[in-house]
Amino acid sequence: YRDDDDINDVASMAGVNLNEESARIMATNSDLVGTQIQSCKDEPFLAAIPLHKRILEMAKKLGITDVPAEVVTFISHATQNRLRTVIEKVTVITQHRMESYKDDEWYEQATDVRSQLKFFEQLERLEKQRKDEQEREILLKAAKSRSRQEDPEQARLKQKAKEMQQQELAQMRQRDANLTALAAIGPRKKRKLDSPGLLTVGGEGLGMSGGSQAGLGTPSSRQYARQKITRVNLRDFIFYMEQERETSHSLLLYRALLK
Repeated sequence: YRDDDDINDVASMAGVNLNEESARIMATNSDLVGTQIQSCKDEPFLAAIPLHKRILEMAKKLGITDVPAEVVTFISHATQNRLRTVIEKVTVITQHRMESYKDDEWYEQATDVRSQLKFFEQLERLEKQRKDEQEREILLKAAKSRSRQEDPEQARLKQKAKEMQQQELAQMRQRDANLTALAAIGPRKKRKLDSPGLLTVGGEGLGMSGGSQAGLGTPSSRQYARQKITRVNLRDFIFYMEQERETSHSLLLYRALLK
């Protein structure tokens, strides 16, 4: 009993009475003493009746006539676990695709495909503009020529030059009309939505007194936390199936690649 005496001595030195503490614990948890605790009802993930029918149809082909309800519950939970795993992995793939490393100091930009595409588009636009100018000069020269004996090609060029001049004149008139209309309308005024004492409801402004301003705030002053949405596309799911051993050579993967 020497160890118990040492413990009692330490507890008494700390001002704790072990008998009182044990009695207090028993009084607090007295409603749990002698009771039986059981788990809650197991809720299946899939509908039990259609799933049971489907399992029976597949089991009859193998010569099995009876499938207990525990098998249905087990398959339902396995499906839920599998679906959760697939969603988690595809979500990680999508987040990795959407992650940007532009502001990361540990990464430097090696290539910029978007700038390269813009450069090629600009080159194509300049080349097209140069060809249009050459064609315009040819048409203008053909229109100014005054030869008495004109061949059909010369007449066609003159007609095309005439149509081009009419089209340019129509574009200039349309541009002048647009500028005149904008000048007549005047500068557009922005609506003040953050003005105090004005609450917009259904497109109408409702004035509020000073007392109501203290109790009600304008909608623009409130800041709501926007929930981040992860959008998974078919390309992410195809990448997931290519990485998994079970689906890397499956028919489902080839069907997804054909879409």
